Amino acid sequence: MSVNKLILGDNLDILKAMESETVDLIYLDPPFFSNRNYEVIWGDAGEVRSFQDRWEGGISHYIAWLKERVEHMHRVLKPTGCLFLHCDWHADAYIRVEILDRLFGMNNFKNTIVWKRTTAHNDSGRFGMNADSIFYYAKSNEYTFNPQFLDYDDEYKKRFRKDNNGRLYIDDNLSAKGLSGGGYKYEYKGVLNLWRCPPETMQQYDKEDKLYYTANGGIRLKRYLDELQGLPCQTIWTDINPVNSQAKEKVGYPTQKPKALLERIIKCASNEGDLILDPFVGGGTSVVVADKLNRRWIGIDQSVRAVKVTELRLQHNNDNNIKYYVHQ
Repeated sequence: MSVNKLILGDNLDILKAMESETVDLIYLDPPFFSNRNYEVIWGDAGEVRSFQDRWEGGISHYIAWLKERVEHMHRVLKPTGCLFLHCDWHADAYIRVEILDRLFGMNNFKNTIVWKRTTAHNDSGRFGMNADSIFYYAKSNEYTFNPQFLDYDDEYKKRFRKDNNGRLYIDDNLSAKGLSGGGYKYEYKGVLNLWRCPPETMQQYDKEDKLYYTANGGIRLKRYLDELQGLPCQTIWTDINPVNSQAKEKVGYPTQKPKALLERIIKCASNEGDLILDPFVGGGTSVVVADKLNRRWIGIDQSVRAVKVTELRLQHNNDNNIKYYVHQ
């Protein structure tokens, strides 16, 4: 199957036709097991038919409908591939236990990412439901993971001070005293100590103006703010805002996800040139971001309008020749 392609059709049929172990990363945001009127977005014939198929028989039928598709997603993933499944509280427990743990194995579960998707609000008789879950699974113990980092908050930045060149820095310990791994004992500029680094590294720090000499004769390391990666990203994501009515990226798709959300997922679990698959492409955020990040991609949806919205977004964001295929 060629790539950088939008496909209109039932993703189960498309997945069955795909070769095994060809995809590096799958992100899926399937229709949630929630309110009927909310789920039918465009009212396309194919969308309505699939919706009715999922709901007849309740949660057990919904899980069977989704599991059949995820089985083929697992098959088309490379041994080094990963899957991110986006859902909410209506069926998240069933999805993890009945589908993902069984197909991928509990040992390949990596994280439950909690994304704060709305501001605080009241839900009668319970705490406000303002977050989605994103389940992160690898296919094997060898998979791509690129750590992601967040900017430091303003309170942390207040701890930094300016050096003579105007660069912000914070000083850090260079002594190895008390560390279980030992250190390097030598004298540097009159200070005898057990250091964390060898003499040649200390000299390099000095050449780079990274040594801070304290008032009592000690030596510490300058860590410049502009050289720090930031805080390692954790599993609770509160820094990415949902696509609201004022957002510049809003395209009118009711369940549209923000670019920043997909950018973090794609960057962490793939590299340039990798193949990204979204079998429920919806408003197209995943493939728009994948294209921007120089990944190859395939997007599938059974809604004519969803595919057209995605196609227009791709054409607006780049000059690539977007291939459009109607599955028969």
